[in-house]
Amino acid sequence: MKESKPPYDVRISRKVLRSLERLPERIQDKFRLLAKDLRDAGPIQRSWSNFSALGEGKFHCHLTYSYVACWQHEKGTIVIEVYYVGSRQDAPY
Repeated sequence: MKESKPPYDVRISRKVLRSLERLPERIQDKFRLLAKDLRDAGPIQRSWSNFSALGEGKFHCHLTYSYVACWQHEKGTIVIEVYYVGSRQDAPY
């Protein structure tokens, strides 16, 4: 019998939540799907558009051509911290 891994703990700061509220509804919906995927499968999300590592434990992907999400994960933990969701022009990378 295959042992299932516990879901990851996806943490989203108040700042990110406030910026997310100002984005179009379709972007919010796509982010909710990403957050669910992060919770269920962890920080490596190769199925998302333009997914890539940004450095030590940091990752990003495109929600659409214009919007991105960035998160970090410390190896050996179940915590994933989303630190940016917004315009790719303003992304912190």
